[in-house]
Amino acid sequence: MNQVVEKKVKKEMRTPIESGCPDGFQYMHPTMRKNFASWKYHEHPRPGVLLHVAKSGDKIWTVRAGTQRILDVYSLRKLCEIGNEYADGYVRFTIRSNIEYMIKDEEKVDPLIYALEDAGFVVGGTKNSVAMIAHTQGWLHCDIPGTDASGVVKALMDELIDEFKNEEMPNRVHMTTSCCQINCGGQGDIAINIQHTKPPKINHDLVSNVCERPSVVARCPVAAIRPAMVNGKASLEVDEKKCICCGACYPPCPPMQINDPEHSKLAIWVGGNHSNARSKPTFQKLVAAGIPNNPPRWPEATAIVKKIIKVYKDEARDWERINDWIERVGWPRFFELTELPFTKYHIDNWRGGRKTLNSSTYIRH
Repeated sequence: MNQVVEKKVKKEMRTPIESGCPDGFQYMHPTMRKNFASWKYHEHPRPGVLLHVAKSGDKIWTVRAGTQRILDVYSLRKLCEIGNEYADGYVRFTIRSNIEYMIKDEEKVDPLIYALEDAGFVVGGTKNSVAMIAHTQGWLHCDIPGTDASGVVKALMDELIDEFKNEEMPNRVHMTTSCCQINCGGQGDIAINIQHTKPPKINHDLVSNVCERPSVVARCPVAAIRPAMVNGKASLEVDEKKCICCGACYPPCPPMQINDPEHSKLAIWVGGNHSNARSKPTFQKLVAAGIPNNPPRWPEATAIVKKIIKVYKDEARDWERINDWIERVGWPRFFELTELPFTKYHIDNWRGGRKTLNSSTYIRH
């Protein structure tokens, strides 16, 4: 009897609703599915091209091209047309906004590269190169941007495109840009982030109608925001001595405007690394601050990044990532070689953290 009930229960159970990313196997090239987890070795025949050889003897070539992360429908159609004509119809996007075409026939590699470059897409980004820059949404989608992250990427890659096309760096260089101080771009060998230098300006006439004040108070990481009554209206106030100008209050309360054409700057960080292949993962560290947020080409930030890239290329040993190179030569030597000004604000060993971090919301004061 119990067995019959169990069978009925099993039959009546509904299949789970899958959410998130679809199963990637259905989009894989047949050669990749056939030889999944059975690859013997891989090679780099030329920049932008990988060759994987399976234990079965099957071969597959991968051609990588850089794209702008925010693609228009016409570019997408063009990329798909190229894939259908030259690459068996199988493509994939990488986490750094590159597109990769998988091909089983070697004779299709050169025509594919020619078609991509003829359409304006640059082939490269493999091995020891400057990878395509990962960036946040910027003005197009994000609700709290302080700069146009994709514009900074365009300006930088126009200057560094030869380092993307060639494999002449000591190791991979991963760069990121973030349009606010939340740093959604993540850790990078070189990172360009927005830097607010003034506390938010509050429009007290709008706060009570737009903002949920308790949420805004709770959002501040250093307890610098308090409820207040201004001109007879419920509003908020900022303790500017404690404010660290992070911009966390702006998303839940747009009347607390922190973006400013004069006081919102760019900052450059180096040495971030997620990988533990040759050394431990590291956090990026500040090396340049107060850089003008100067669209549309951001010449000041671009010049600093190019200088860091050149010094790293000339001075680092083979296979050293930027964090490994700095660890070997030391920070004083890094600032000497890059000719960046070194100030007391670049040093923080977390002693006296109450002063440098102001205060925690968990500390009564």
